[in-house]
Amino acid sequence: MNRITEMKMVNPWRLTTCLASTHVWLLVVGFFFFINAGATNYLVNSASELNNITSQLLPGDTVKLSAGTWQNEELLFTGQGTKASPIVLTTDIKGQTLLTGASQLVIFGEYLIVDGLRFENGYREDDAVIEFRKSSSELSNNCRLTNTTIINYNPSDKDTDYKWVSVYGGYNRVDHCHFEGKAHSGTTLVVWITDEPNYTQIDHNYFGARPALGYNGGETIRIGTSTNSMKESRAVVEYNLFEACDGEIEIISNKSCFNTYRYNTFRNNDGCLTLRHGNDCEVYGNYFIGGDKSSGGVRIIGERHKVYNNYFENLQGDDYRSVICLMNGVPNSPLNRYFRVKNAVVAFNTIVNCKMPLAIGAGKDDEKTLAPIDCIIANNVMDKTTGDANITLEDEPVDMLWEGNVVNANANDEPVSSGVNYQDPLLEYQANMWRPASVSPLLNNASGQYECVTLDIEQEERSASKTIGCDNGNIYAGWQPLSQDEVGPYSSESEEETGIAAFEQVDDMVDVQRVKGRYWFRINNHQYLPVSYLISDMNGKLLKQGLLQNEISFLANGMGLYLAVFQSSGRYIQSHKLLTANFN
Repeated sequence: MNRITEMKMVNPWRLTTCLASTHVWLLVVGFFFFINAGATNYLVNSASELNNITSQLLPGDTVKLSAGTWQNEELLFTGQGTKASPIVLTTDIKGQTLLTGASQLVIFGEYLIVDGLRFENGYREDDAVIEFRKSSSELSNNCRLTNTTIINYNPSDKDTDYKWVSVYGGYNRVDHCHFEGKAHSGTTLVVWITDEPNYTQIDHNYFGARPALGYNGGETIRIGTSTNSMKESRAVVEYNLFEACDGEIEIISNKSCFNTYRYNTFRNNDGCLTLRHGNDCEVYGNYFIGGDKSSGGVRIIGERHKVYNNYFENLQGDDYRSVICLMNGVPNSPLNRYFRVKNAVVAFNTIVNCKMPLAIGAGKDDEKTLAPIDCIIANNVMDKTTGDANITLEDEPVDMLWEGNVVNANANDEPVSSGVNYQDPLLEYQANMWRPASVSPLLNNASGQYECVTLDIEQEERSASKTIGCDNGNIYAGWQPLSQDEVGPYSSESEEETGIAAFEQVDDMVDVQRVKGRYWFRINNHQYLPVSYLISDMNGKLLKQGLLQNEISFLANGMGLYLAVFQSSGRYIQSHKLLTANFN
């Protein structure tokens, strides 16, 4: 084991591109040397050597694994770094350390970064290959797994169930990693839910080929479980590429509340993104591009989900694998079955050359008898459909609002007349997608307001009179479906950091007071206005929502636990769990 005291620099290339003066550069180097002069660089040759130094690790330290093949090494990386000076575990020579056999990594602590590891052609009997915890009560927070690869880490028996990455704790990040070749039971990457939001970020990863498992348990990402599905999660999954992920129908399985799935690319997968359990999730800005498989788009179950600004092309799945599927629900559904679809918004999506663009009431049978209710289908465009119909009603929706949709079909062949214009949208293929031509009826012709839709799929501002579909009609050359060279290990060398969460959590936006069984919520800091609020019970039932201008009150009927969430348009969030009891 070698101990070297040295200056620790992080991405100095970024600074050199911004500095016009060599003298300024020297000053910056001097500053970094001053604040990091005490950092220590350790070189270790085994898991036991790593264990021997963990108690010595201080903020700013770096541990490097020596080059070579590490066989059956169970690494425990633990420490207490800081936001300004994390502790780093990496390799001595980039790409020259291979972990195999039954090797495993456990990350436990605060502000730890694992950078550049590679697991290949090994297997586990149980437990995850990489786990963000030491025990059930010792979870990791503010930790990061980056530039790391797991390939073909499979046991001989495909029914052996373990995950490749298990994320526990809060504010953790998995980014610029490569996962490919998982052929056995168990989700590739799981985010586990506790009583508090986790704010996990999963971004810029490559999720490669995963063969069909043949039964449930072959998801690529799962966030939550059915048991904890009504709990607040607030994970963000963004800028990832999913390619040939065929493990099962659910490429992503959402099983918790308030998660965001945005700016991902799904290419030739035999499955779909499934909002399986939980409420209040958003799916926007994604590309779903099919090939020769039964590829689907987004399957919706639960309440208040929003699916907008997505692009779907060449998807040949149907029924549960249709482009957008709103399922039927089960009366008084237990947590592990199918909750009724309520208040879903499906808006400003572009669907081209697909087999079954929209299925409503999918799965209707003697158990699933509750059709979607109070949902909105607005300003979507469907063109060049390869199946028998654009809109499939397996059950009649209740109080569904249709407006501004454009479908290239004969009105007599479709089951919906109101809110749908049956005409040629005049799309033309330019810069990787079908877009409105200069004379398209889609341009500036949307209906309704839809305040959540302020940008198009290429993150260009939408005008007040919005264009139907996911694209404004302008070509932004710097934006397109992701390719493999834009994600995965070391693809970040030309990219700025994205931050940990879509929202910043604050505690000074709203003041909360309780008088017996009534809660009062008052705006504490007017700089956050406008502020929207949502109050639900812990089973996900919406009790009250709206805009908080000054103050509101909420009467809690009886004993129980409630969730109040306040969201500022400035991307701030504040949440409270309200425990009520007898107040006599």
